[in-house]
Amino acid sequence: MPHRLRKHRKKRGSRTEGYGRVGQHRDTGSKGFRKSGRHKRGWSWVLRYEPDYFGKKGFTSPKSLKQKVKTVNVGRLDEIAEKLSEKTEENKLLVDLGRLGYTKLLGTGKVTKPLIVKVQSSSRSAAEKIEKAGGQLLTETREQGE
Repeated sequence: MPHRLRKHRKKRGSRTEGYGRVGQHRDTGSKGFRKSGRHKRGWSWVLRYEPDYFGKKGFTSPKSLKQKVKTVNVGRLDEIAEKLSEKTEENKLLVDLGRLGYTKLLGTGKVTKPLIVKVQSSSRSAAEKIEKAGGQLLTETREQGE
């Protein structure tokens, strides 16, 4: 049978293509219970078989939402030091990253100048690079990373 004479070609463009009400003969058909019926006619089924289907569970501490770590890499310290640092007695530049809004110092990049860096926490490789350049790292905690 030629392609152009099939019934399917004749029904094209007729919205339902011979299957009656709109939406029939699609993937899920008139499967209303999956989404819309659970709070209506399917409520007794939900109570019996899936009592935890609706609602929230658990607790999110508001404290954990506030504690976001803002990081900066060691490679950016030279340009930060030129713009926003203060000189100390040993002719080293003092960079207070906490005042700039950073909470952690990471170890990607190189340090060329001896710097004194104040930050809340740092990685081990960042501390090693600063000390190798002749600087000093002042931290509250030093984490076991990198």
